[in-house]
Amino acid sequence: MNAKQIDRIATILFYGIAFLILGLLISLLSYIFIQGLPKLSWGFITSSPQIFQEGGGIGPQLFNSFYLLVLTIMMTIPISLGAGIYLSEYAPKNKFTDLIRSLIEVLSSLPSIVVGLFGFLFFVIYMGWGFSILSGACVLTVFNLPLMVRVVEDSLQNVSDEQRKAGLALGVSKWETITTVILPAALPGLVTGIILVAGRVFGEAAALIYTAGMSTPQLDFSNWNPFSATSPLNPLRPAETLAVHIWKINGEGIMPDAAAISSGASALLLLAILLFNVLARWIGHLIFRKMTTN
Repeated sequence: MNAKQIDRIATILFYGIAFLILGLLISLLSYIFIQGLPKLSWGFITSSPQIFQEGGGIGPQLFNSFYLLVLTIMMTIPISLGAGIYLSEYAPKNKFTDLIRSLIEVLSSLPSIVVGLFGFLFFVIYMGWGFSILSGACVLTVFNLPLMVRVVEDSLQNVSDEQRKAGLALGVSKWETITTVILPAALPGLVTGIILVAGRVFGEAAALIYTAGMSTPQLDFSNWNPFSATSPLNPLRPAETLAVHIWKINGEGIMPDAAAISSGASALLLLAILLFNVLARWIGHLIFRKMTTN
């Protein structure tokens, strides 16, 4: 067997693997959308769930998912940016920084349920926040920080040294070079990291069961006072997210149309993730153009 035949076989093999993965993805998405899209309606998206009767919705759970996503990103991005910039641009190469990177890799491999139990012991019990959105956002920040720090560090390191030297040659400080040259160049990678974090927040259930809880109080969406017990913006109230709601329905749902609600919620969850991916890349592209052109 000559080199051309080996190359042809390898090419066919890799194409076959790619088409297999694509086929599995299309099959999974098709099944979820075929089962769930007929259930979607404005009433289903905005109404509250029912316990013993048909016709319930997922409005509070959907709002809780987006609210938790916003809080988690607001906490994750600044911390991960600072840590990633330090490791990439300022940290010396020694055993201490190697230990930090090793610990980050260990943390990124922890199961979500272990992080959730830590959040239950620390945020729920020790800090006294109880089952709340704040506890869930903090534990998701802990869960996503290792991934985001590595994404930030790798994105900054992928920027060529010529751009760093060019910025320094113009007489600007190292910090100004980072903020005006390196970060804009690394923005596509940073947006990818944010999308990964968003997907993990939307799809996470195990960690939130122990921190955000499996119930949502009666909310008054006309009350936007974050200190009110009935306000949807109150960070110290329990918050059942969409992923937790799907798990709860399949595990202990007693409503007659539990299967239909689970399918509709799953389809909406996927649509929300896809929508956020498109918006994040579009906004990142606009910011990239603005920061890299005069």
